[in-house]
Amino acid sequence: MKYVRICGLMGIASFTSDREAVRKEFRFLASLFKKIKEKHFATQDYFCELSMGMSSDWQIAVEEGSTMIRIGTALFGERKYAQQ
Repeated sequence: MKYVRICGLMGIASFTSDREAVRKEFRFLASLFKKIKEKHFATQDYFCELSMGMSSDWQIAVEEGSTMIRIGTALFGERKYAQQ
């Protein structure tokens, strides 16, 4: 992949109100990120992004090490889908 640069990992937690389950999933992804960084990208500064967390769970994601969050719903509201 000559023109591709992997800069990190991205994950979305399960759609659940169980905040501890969400935290566990984010914590797992953060540990996976660390292992991959150490094994494959130790000397590559560009491998630095851990994108996890959305409007409903971004606080937990940040607490667990997220470097990028996705908060479109918080900014723009729920999506309105056209009826088919």
